[in-house]
Amino acid sequence: MNQLAEELNSVLKETAPGRLLSGLGKRFYFPKGIIAQSGEAKKSAYTANATIGMAYSRGKPLILSAIAGSMPTLTPEQAVAYAPTAGVDQVRSEWKKLILRKNKSLNAGDISLPVVVPGLTAGISLMADLFLDENQVMIASDPCWDNYSLIFEERRAGKLRGVPFFSRGPGLDLDAVGRAVQEEAEKGAVRIILNFPNNPSGYSPTRSEAEALAGLFKAAAEGGADVLVLCDDAYFGLFYENTIYPESIFSLLANLHEKILAVKIDGPIKEDYVWGLRTGFVTFGSKGLGEEQQGALITKLMGAIRSSVSCANTPAQHIIIKALEDPRTQPEKIQFQEMMQRRYNAVKAFIAANPDHPVLTPLPFNSGYFMSFRCEKINAESLRRELLSKHGIGAISLGERCLRVAFSGLDEDQIPAVYRTIYDTAANLNP
Repeated sequence: MNQLAEELNSVLKETAPGRLLSGLGKRFYFPKGIIAQSGEAKKSAYTANATIGMAYSRGKPLILSAIAGSMPTLTPEQAVAYAPTAGVDQVRSEWKKLILRKNKSLNAGDISLPVVVPGLTAGISLMADLFLDENQVMIASDPCWDNYSLIFEERRAGKLRGVPFFSRGPGLDLDAVGRAVQEEAEKGAVRIILNFPNNPSGYSPTRSEAEALAGLFKAAAEGGADVLVLCDDAYFGLFYENTIYPESIFSLLANLHEKILAVKIDGPIKEDYVWGLRTGFVTFGSKGLGEEQQGALITKLMGAIRSSVSCANTPAQHIIIKALEDPRTQPEKIQFQEMMQRRYNAVKAFIAANPDHPVLTPLPFNSGYFMSFRCEKINAESLRRELLSKHGIGAISLGERCLRVAFSGLDEDQIPAVYRTIYDTAANLNP
């Protein structure tokens, strides 16, 4: 094993992150090669910098006029230069400030400086590289986002343990989650991914549910298990009910117990309506994890980034900075939130006015972009195909029993007719 990897492992030796590392995670390090040396030169090479594979003229990166014309508010450095492996320093600092503002129970010392990754999918995949070995179990909701299977099972050869997060009640099935956590804890380690607002259900926990989930993980840790909680916060903040816990569940876990490693994977992609910028952040939190140990984890992650995608998109990071600084951003986000709230209200109103459908049962939903139906007696894929081929309505089937409808993509005035068609088509498929 590389000496640099061994040094990082030594720093993390007595911590939950160190024990949770996969074989690949243990081998990761950040080489003191081109990128590290270029970073040193950027700070100290005042005469000339001949380290990085970029083309400059008079101290500025070369840039095509067509590119410059498409990015009139960005400098050449902001538009076409390589970003540091962990991301542009300013956007990392600003995102940490944003996390703290949105999660007021967090303290700055509880969490690491966020690392920039090329989208939340990359963040989740990189965490799988670091913390999941072959045949190790990752708990997730059932149904869940279909990319989890590709990431955890196909790429890492782990086992995705689907747990029905929703039974017949109005919220989370905490008993089912608790049983799965306890059973994995008895094996020595718990790995779980929480996605709130949930995709596909569109549900976020209430305060009491969030605290109960945190209690499950604390109990597992107190029983001797190491616990990894990945918080997939892609849709964070898109809340439509005042009963929802107003922070990320990460805020309850980041300083909860020495044996719990919480990882917040978030970004502006859904929160700020910039899907194509493909920029996300990874932030670590674990009680008692000092700056040196946080730095070792970040360096491991930088090794994973360097060996896969090298770095995240530079102009996207600077565009995010500009958006955060622009006084128009917050009023427009409020306007968009209100638009989404009206769409959510329209869906809720339709369902309330049309109860007891013979084959469709809505899963609990209160947030995010989606809601989903549990299909009874009919196949979800058959319903999806019927809606698309005969009515021109697109929806998503997940497995045989779940149909996801993204009301985020429907104008408010479309919702009654679209949902009426879904209800009628499903009823007609009922044998």
